[in-house]
Order: sequence, then C-alpha cells, then structure tokens
Amino acid sequence: MKYIFTALFLFFLYQSLKAQDCSCSENFQQLTDKIKKNYVGYSDKVNSSNRVRFQNFTDSLQKIAMVSDSYTCLSLSREWLAFFKDKHISFGLDFDKLSTDSIKLFFQNVEKTNWSEASFNAYLQQNINKVDSLEGIWNHENNTYKLGIVRDGTKKDLEFIAFIIKSDGLRWLPQQVKFRVSKFEGKYKTVYFSAGDHSIVFPTLSKVGETLDFGIFGKWYKGDKKQAATAISPYKQSHNTTKFTKLDDETSLLTLPSFNSKYKHEIDSLLDKNKVIISNTKHLLIDVRDNLGGSTRSFENLLPYLYTNPIKIDGGKVLATDENIRNCYEKEYPNLSNKESNELKANAKKLRDHLGELYLLYKPRTLKLPKVLKKPERISILINNGTASSGELFILRAEQSKKVTLFGENTAGVVDYGETVKITLPCSFLTLVYPASKSLHSIKRPLDNVGIKPNIQIHDNISDWIKFVENYKKSN
Repeated sequence: MKYIFTALFLFFLYQSLKAQDCSCSENFQQLTDKIKKNYVGYSDKVNSSNRVRFQNFTDSLQKIAMVSDSYTCLSLSREWLAFFKDKHISFGLDFDKLSTDSIKLFFQNVEKTNWSEASFNAYLQQNINKVDSLEGIWNHENNTYKLGIVRDGTKKDLEFIAFIIKSDGLRWLPQQVKFRVSKFEGKYKTVYFSAGDHSIVFPTLSKVGETLDFGIFGKWYKGDKKQAATAISPYKQSHNTTKFTKLDDETSLLTLPSFNSKYKHEIDSLLDKNKVIISNTKHLLIDVRDNLGGSTRSFENLLPYLYTNPIKIDGGKVLATDENIRNCYEKEYPNLSNKESNELKANAKKLRDHLGELYLLYKPRTLKLPKVLKKPERISILINNGTASSGELFILRAEQSKKVTLFGENTAGVVDYGETVKITLPCSFLTLVYPASKSLHSIKRPLDNVGIKPNIQIHDNISDWIKFVENYKKSN
C-alpha cells in the first residue's frame, strides 16, 4: 500500500510539473535568454576573450537540460549563473508554490551520509580522547538545526562532513550533508556550504573555541540547545540587532546589521534618541559587519556625524528593458514613503522613454552639508566580507571622511551592480534574481568580487573585533 501511495504521489507531482511547463530544457533556455537580454553586467562578463568558450559552456549545459529533471535543472542553472560571479544573481525555489511533500521529494537526492544520531554518539564516546575539536554535536544560533560534524574517513586530506541530525523537517532531512570543512596546518576552511535552499556557497569560516562563524550564513555552537542559546546571546546583542551602546566615557557603539528600508525608521529613531550622547562622544564605533544593504536612505541621517568635506556620490546606469522596468521600477514596494513612491514612478517613466538603452538614471552628485560637527572626533567602522550592496555604498561615502578609519576585512564586492529584479520562469516555482543597474564607480574603481579594503586589517585569530578597535585607538 505504501508503494502504491508513493507511486500515485509521484505521478500527480509529475502531472503538476508538466502542467506548469517544467521542462528543464525550456526553463534553462528561458533563463539564458533573460540573462543575456536583461542582466546589466552581461556585456562586461561575456566579451571577445571568452565568448566562444562561454557559448560552448552554455551549449553543453543545454544538452544536459534536455534530459534533466527539475532538481538537476536547479543545479545546472546555478552552475551556468556561477560563471558571472555576481552575488546579486540567484536562482532558486519559491517554496510558497510547492507543497510540503513536493519540497521533501525535490531534495531527496542531495548528498547524504550513513551516520545516524545513535551511531555518531557511539563514535564520540568510543573516541573521546581522539576526536578533533571540530567533531561533535553543533547547534545553529537560532536552534533551527542540530547537526553532527565528523571526519570523512574516505578522504586522504583532513576533511569533515556536517550532517543534519534534526531540522525543520521540510527543506532538510536527517543525514543530509549541510557543509564540508577541511583542516590544514591547524586552520579550518570551508569546502562548501549548502544554504537553506540547498544552493552551494563558499563563505569564509572562522572557528574560535566552540563557535563556528560562517558570516551571513550564521553561527554554530558546540553543545546542546540550552548551551547554544546561552552562547548566542552576547553576539546577538552586540552584532545582529540594531542597537546603540555607550561603551565608556569616550566611546559609543552603533550596530547596524541591515539597511533594509523597513529598518530606516528604527535607525532614525535610534539616532534621534541618542543624539546628545553621539554629539558628545569622542570615539564612535559603527559595526556594519554582515550588513547586506537595502536602501541608501536608511543611513542618510548618519552621514552628518561622519561629514568632514563634500562627499562625492557616483551615479549609475540602468539597462532599460521592458522586463527590468516592469519587475523592478513599476512594482509596488512596502515601507516606501509617498515621496519615495513618487520618485520610483518618475524613474520608471524615464526608463520607458529610453527603452533599450543603458540609461544614466542616477547622475553623479556631490553631497555638501552646512557644517562639520566637532564630535565624534574619531569614527571607526567595522566591515567584513558580509558587508555588501548598500552596506558597501555606505562605506564608499564614509571612507571620504577624515574622521573615518575602516577596520576588518574586505567587503563582499557586490556593489558594482545592483537594484535587483525578480522574475518567475515558465515553471512557476523557479525564480531568478539579477541586477539591472551599474554604478559608475565600476569604471574607475571596479570592486566586483574584490570589495573595499579596510585601513586596518583584523586577522582571523582575533575573536573580539570591538575590543581590538578600542585597544587600537587607545594606543594610536
């Protein structure tokens, strides 16, 4: 009876996909056509030096697509898009358009291990004095995942697999491999990491004690759920929440984990509430690590505290195609003020008037403010490879100030292309996201996959970056 039910389920799922035009060949063809027509970085990334090789690469994947199922199609589409090395491009599933059973079925063939919770616990007990410090039970900071990390005995080099023990039971199931980590000369490095939708990414890994930090892909803590929840609290208070903290009589900390437009009011309220303190603090530390951006309007009221001289703001061009205009500039967005909504409509009209052009929608300008504030006297900004998009636009403005010093590591390097468009392919649960605009700074100072370099680098062996900056400022 069980097998009859499974067969019937697969049959109806197949019929559903067929009705949605989920042919991999058709969807892959649509994907390549839309990127060639609408992606603003296409002509930069595909040029005379690689055009033939790229076409051969595309043709080879198109042949595979002709005989591929939806799951394989997801992987090969991502493989094709990876050519562009643009972190504003993504391809995935709209989970709201799939049933629970369909999602489980979709990911049933991902990499798995034979380890179970029972066999893994037995292994840990039997090798209690031999296991690597990485091996053991780990919990995600939000307690959404519990996994085991164990050495992969099939590999010559020292490599570890992280497999699911418990999860939401929807996108991830027990024994599926979440990520792999290698170890060389005592240092751990990401081999690959599977995001929530099983897309493969390669975040930098920092291991400090019993904490694994994958940047924007979260932290993991060794031990049970209670220990994990306890361990995360200080980090969440200081790094993942919009917050203002007075560290001492001379130093204040402003933590800005996102510039999403929905946080603009929260950021502005925080600045207004602490205006007197900020205006009298000698050293302001701004933490924008893992800030993936959002809207430049979210940080505009912070700029007066940084300002020392006119700030040059590079303009940008938009590839004015019908799909880009319709799916980005003519959309209704929540959290927009009437003024912002009217500006968006005006921009859409300008683009319609220049259909088919790479149109200069945002002209270069110089921001001039009426005065330079005496305090804060010194401003330190923490950045890392999770600082991206509008987070990087903030840094491009801030670094022009004589008060500002950048600490940390290079930013993500995704700011050359922006203003993302989201479209649906013929198979309605497949979604494509790509950027439509190109910043003018990319011509004179390309940052694509390079990022903005800090003035003072903070190395991996430093666990408390805030304390590092405090100590650095006291000694310099």
